[in-house]
Amino acid sequence: MKIRLASPVLMPDSIVDGEGIRAVLWTQGCLHKCPGCQNPQTHSFDDGFLIDIEEVKEQIDALEGQDGITFSGGDPFYQVEECIEIAKYIKSKKMNIWCYTGFTFEQLLIMTRSNKKLLELLNTIDVLVDGKFILEEKSFDVIFRGSKNQRILDIKKSLSLKKACEVSKYKNKEEVVIKKEYVFV
Repeated sequence: MKIRLASPVLMPDSIVDGEGIRAVLWTQGCLHKCPGCQNPQTHSFDDGFLIDIEEVKEQIDALEGQDGITFSGGDPFYQVEECIEIAKYIKSKKMNIWCYTGFTFEQLLIMTRSNKKLLELLNTIDVLVDGKFILEEKSFDVIFRGSKNQRILDIKKSLSLKKACEVSKYKNKEEVVIKKEYVFV
């Protein structure tokens, strides 16, 4: 199986795409096309790189010092089956998964009625950052998000309760405590 990615390699050592030090998998393809998107080059479904998932797994095996992996893009929910296979592999390596999507949790729940694979992918994710980027709500005062409307969700709790459950420590930038071991001088 192959996946279309915006970059042929995982980007390691990110500190802005979720908590801790993370590798980022940039999926290619997005219909949201949010004005002001930081990654407009990831919108086309024809661009990017078609990569064998086994190559992605090899890259995951080669990672060192990463707390988890973040799916971003593009929108990972446009390549559900491919992301499920990669996510299951990540979980077998005992790493956590953050995922960014332009869909809201509520939209995804409705979509799972006709596509059970969406639910399978959601069940592999630990933290979901949901909602389109809205340029008018862009803010530097929200952590791990681009605009104030986006939410950082505990996906396991959200699925269990069938309602969006935000991770409270990420609601305000000031509430997040930076671990000393992640500060570089």
